[in-house]
Amino acid sequence: MYRGKNQVKQNISRRNFLGSSAGFAAAGLAAVADPIGAAAQTVGVKPGDLPDLTIKEVKIYVTDLTGIHKLNTTETGELISVVTNSGIEGNYTIGDRSTTPGWLNWAKSTLVGKNIMDILPTYTSTTGMKGGGGFGGGRGGGGGRGAAAAGAGAGAAAAAAAARPAAAAAAPGAARAAAPAAAAGAAGGGRGGGGGRGGGGMGGGGGAAAGAQETALLARGGGTWPNYYTAAADVCMWDILGKAVNQPIYKILSGGTPTKTRLMAYASSQHLPTIEDYVPDVLKAKAQGFRGYKIHPGGGQHATGPAIPSYIGHMEEIRTVRAAVGEEFVLMHDPVQQYNRYEAMAVGRLLEELNYAWFEDPIRSVDQEGLIELQRELSVPLHVGEFLFSIADFADYIKKDALGVVRLIADNVGGISGSMRVGLLADAHGLECTPHNWGNVPDMALHFHVELALPNSWWFEMPFPAEYADRPYFKYQFRIDKDGYVPAPTDPGLGYPIDRAALDKITTRIDR
Repeated sequence: MYRGKNQVKQNISRRNFLGSSAGFAAAGLAAVADPIGAAAQTVGVKPGDLPDLTIKEVKIYVTDLTGIHKLNTTETGELISVVTNSGIEGNYTIGDRSTTPGWLNWAKSTLVGKNIMDILPTYTSTTGMKGGGGFGGGRGGGGGRGAAAAGAGAGAAAAAAAARPAAAAAAPGAARAAAPAAAAGAAGGGRGGGGGRGGGGMGGGGGAAAGAQETALLARGGGTWPNYYTAAADVCMWDILGKAVNQPIYKILSGGTPTKTRLMAYASSQHLPTIEDYVPDVLKAKAQGFRGYKIHPGGGQHATGPAIPSYIGHMEEIRTVRAAVGEEFVLMHDPVQQYNRYEAMAVGRLLEELNYAWFEDPIRSVDQEGLIELQRELSVPLHVGEFLFSIADFADYIKKDALGVVRLIADNVGGISGSMRVGLLADAHGLECTPHNWGNVPDMALHFHVELALPNSWWFEMPFPAEYADRPYFKYQFRIDKDGYVPAPTDPGLGYPIDRAALDKITTRIDR
């Protein structure tokens, strides 16, 4: 398949391929099937030698985001904490894709008193069946697997939270309809913000009476995605597991011998106001040492003058950016589902002509037939998957040749466990996988570990400007080195320790 002559290439012989891609895919499958055993094996101990991983407490640090640039407008400033009897804490943020109301009550009834050795393998075995709303469709409703409330008054709180609209998996700026399940007390959350990055709603949990039953961990053969509640818990448990064996997560996922210790980064633009804004932006990124740049087009209008069709303006951006950086600089284009089929074909032809490396989410992901047509007619690879929400959806799109490269968002597909399954599914079909990096430090870290572990992932998406991803309670800031790479973390777990003093300063309360 054509990858663009500027695409990063690996010189791999047949023997090396069998020893690298196939071998490390096997390691990834083993880690997903038996995460506890994989972690213990990484450091040469038995699972029984690990610390007590029974979860004793869950809580949420609610932080003040005043003055902080939010890449995803849904970000709430909630840093969740899962703590074991042995004192190991796992963390992640919620609200980056969905407001995830009622997570704490859900976690109390689902996680506390359970041992990660027992429940993490159960999380990894859920199938992620397609939802009743179709591919990427919004879902809400009673009996969902999400935020089942437990305890007095929690059902009412969940019902109130469910009144928040459920985002439709449509083009940027699409109107949102109220979740019909609100009256039933279902928390139907949607992914939005971040330059119009919409998403699919999820089934919420019922009231307090349903708490114990509806939050039971899913066995193989059941389960629906997206489930932002279990995805967040999955990340916390992997964070704890890495800390328990003093290893970064990606080393566990790759069998203790990762093939990568850094990834090439490209600058991923904001949706800028005017056509004229993109050339200064890409030149700034190139001057900072980035080796690639992705256009997230805005309204496609000039700073002055009459209005024009937005896709025509986007094509002008595509031309002027290529002219500004030269032929050897890697460029990508991601309209985030803005185009119809005709517009996507016209833009895609131009991207081919100007040797862009890929064309991401050109049309709505629910238009599978349109994607199949584009994939058949265009030689520029189509990156698709941010708006798919189950492994069944990915399998169907791969089988029908509706994408050229698999893209994923970890929160949408079950956290680290689900992301590895999707990425390895792509690898089994000879396809690359390019996880999405667009959020705060924990969000970036999560996807980075998956990228480092997968044998078919080569790029790191860096929001540009890079400082937009910074948070004051993390000393680490994602930046490129002098060669344009992002180095792998060396600290255990997610690999980026929390600055506790800084966290205390911006924490407004701790919910327990």
